[in-house]
Amino acid sequence: MAERNVHSMGFFGRKSLFTMFSVTSVMFMLSLLFVLRSTSRRHLFYLNILPKSKILALSDEGYTQSSAQIDYSNKGTLRKYNLFKCNPSKQVLKVFMYNLPPQFHFELLGWKSEGKSVWPDIRNSVPEYPGGLNLQHSIEYWLTLDLLSSEFDDNLNGRSAIRVHNSREADVIFVPFFSSISYNRFSKLKPGQKTSTNVLLQEKLVAFFTAQEEWKRSGGKDHIIVAHHPNSLLDARMKLWPAIFVLSDFGRYPPTIANVEKDVIAPYKHVIRNYDNDTSGFDSRPTLLYFQGAIYRKDGGTIRQELFYMLKDEKDVHFSFGSILKNGVKQATQGMHSSKFCLNIAGDTPSSNRLFDAIASHCVPVIISDEIELPYEDVLDYSEFCIFIRTSDALKENYLINFIRSITKKEWTRMWARLKEIENLFEYRYPSKDNDAVQMIWQAIARKVPAINFKLHKSSRYSPTPVSKEIGLKSFPLPKNIL
Repeated sequence: MAERNVHSMGFFGRKSLFTMFSVTSVMFMLSLLFVLRSTSRRHLFYLNILPKSKILALSDEGYTQSSAQIDYSNKGTLRKYNLFKCNPSKQVLKVFMYNLPPQFHFELLGWKSEGKSVWPDIRNSVPEYPGGLNLQHSIEYWLTLDLLSSEFDDNLNGRSAIRVHNSREADVIFVPFFSSISYNRFSKLKPGQKTSTNVLLQEKLVAFFTAQEEWKRSGGKDHIIVAHHPNSLLDARMKLWPAIFVLSDFGRYPPTIANVEKDVIAPYKHVIRNYDNDTSGFDSRPTLLYFQGAIYRKDGGTIRQELFYMLKDEKDVHFSFGSILKNGVKQATQGMHSSKFCLNIAGDTPSSNRLFDAIASHCVPVIISDEIELPYEDVLDYSEFCIFIRTSDALKENYLINFIRSITKKEWTRMWARLKEIENLFEYRYPSKDNDAVQMIWQAIARKVPAINFKLHKSSRYSPTPVSKEIGLKSFPLPKNIL
């Protein structure tokens, strides 16, 4: 009897354990199913709202960055996405442009104002920018023309920015100072001058901003200042650094004054002629590797001299001194159009217009510049049409030439075709066209707006008013770690 009771208790104990195990298993499976269902919904949600683009860019804070994001289809065409999620109606960047006196902009080109007019009537005549190498840094000229034209252009298709006259409605504040031509043409002392026109204009510019309500509201964080020539705004940059600079590179800026998180890199305007109707191919471009320019440079550009001695005797390599003088542009155009690869080597600064000459020539760029920053690299993959080689590797005996010779005809043809697809992104022109260099720069600026707003909103948390009226240039002392 006792044995039967013990047996029965063991049976019921095992049965209870089995029941508990079954209930626990069912609960676990239901919980797992719930979790998977939740994550699946969230995954499908993101798949539905995000553009199907491999180059979708987000800001460091996780915010979407652009009013016009870019995606490349199989044919290389461009598609726009409105990424201002909290305000879907905001299709273009709203830009307030100061009505600076003509001495800061078009008068530097020789334009004479009629009466009290600040701006030329570009519907009748557009003042020309000086030619030659001056053109490579003419970025502020094209951006200013684009804003002026937005006021009488009823068709907003392809336009990334428009001018507004109420600064409180604007996303950013644009400064129409032609800083590059100011440096190129007016940095030398004229007879009777103790201070150059270039320096005087910078002093006036800083004094002007100090008095403006727009600058006081943000401390300059939402201002756009173009200083594309490496030596432009040398005197004012340390006082205007809270603003977003549009630059060619960061070679002559301390990282606390200019950096890729805060500022925008813009392409040079290429100097050589475009290769229109390019039907060339791998076999019809006889020169393997091309470089023509200044060979003896200071700072990081000393590598040019070393590479010259390494490559000068290679039979299918053109490596020689050249300049814009004595038919130099025509020679460079012919040389790049007949070359498979074009060298872009660091000079006095990390960048040069040679890269953009190569793109216009559909000559695959070979970039040897460790510190280079590239335009719109947050949305454009340069490895699809450029070769990057570290300086330390390029200086190894035979490394560079052997590497270039190892690239197959098929791979070169793929990059050559990609160059033809993206060359429009680097073209400056007036009137501007959809996704050309002008519109791409505005889009790059638009991607900075969320970060600007984040900083401004956070700084106003404990202020009785959004921004103190006393804020001006003095509220932004130079960073302590500036060199």
